[in-house]
Amino acid sequence: MKLISSMPLTVKGLTKDFGGSALLDRVIPARWRSHAKPPVTVVDRLQFEIRNREIYGVIGANGSGKSTLVRILSTLLLPDEGEARIFGFDVVRDSMQVQRLINRVSADPSFFRSMSAADNLVFFGRVYGLRPAEIRSRSGAIFDRLGLTRRQIREPMRNLSRGQQQKVAVARAFLTSPILMLLDEPTTGLDPRSKREVQAFIRGVRDDHDASVLLTTHDMAESELLCDRIAVLSGGRLVAEGTPAELRASVADDRSGASADMEAVYMELTGRSIEEEDMMEEATAHG
Repeated sequence: MKLISSMPLTVKGLTKDFGGSALLDRVIPARWRSHAKPPVTVVDRLQFEIRNREIYGVIGANGSGKSTLVRILSTLLLPDEGEARIFGFDVVRDSMQVQRLINRVSADPSFFRSMSAADNLVFFGRVYGLRPAEIRSRSGAIFDRLGLTRRQIREPMRNLSRGQQQKVAVARAFLTSPILMLLDEPTTGLDPRSKREVQAFIRGVRDDHDASVLLTTHDMAESELLCDRIAVLSGGRLVAEGTPAELRASVADDRSGASADMEAVYMELTGRSIEEEDMMEEATAHG
């Protein structure tokens, strides 16, 4: 497939509301609408771009709009306003072309739980048109790099640990050699060793296969370790963007930024720690 643009991702004015719309106002009786909650803007006029071979981080608390953004870019959710283009293809109008260029890893992946990890990848690869020999060759190399043993990949998915299942999700996503990866909290809940292995694999794929990566996380250390540039998201809005060094220098007492880490950057830019924002979002959701 011929790419329209060399830019992996361009986002302009992207907006998504939940909880109300003009369409609902026309079809729901007024006496019921008065009890409905007003719409909430989850993604608020986002604008950024990802360059070739770049790992671009989006950091923010739970509920800050990270996962909604990834679902829009994955063609799983329609935006209310704005546009997103992947190598020039519009994620709404050209969804079929976009799906051939991307893959996604979520924090809570789904599998055929009675099937083994290897069989899950065979099924997924065949759906995407890969030959059995291709699948065996690629999956074996990916499993090795992620530290999964032959015994583990023959186990039913339900017998694997949380970390092992997440590694299989990463392997499945990279099996088709996508040129833009959308990684939504890929290391959440992993033990330290599994986290390091997944992080090393992400860097390796970018370096070896010229892939570009969008990584969402609320792990500040992970964002600084992996990302070339970082966008800070709060309440659905992009409040800052830059390299880790640029963001640290913007809030530090010295020009080098050595006196600030990404936790300090986040608190300075949003007024709260990531833990405080998580608690506020949870309170709002249950309110």
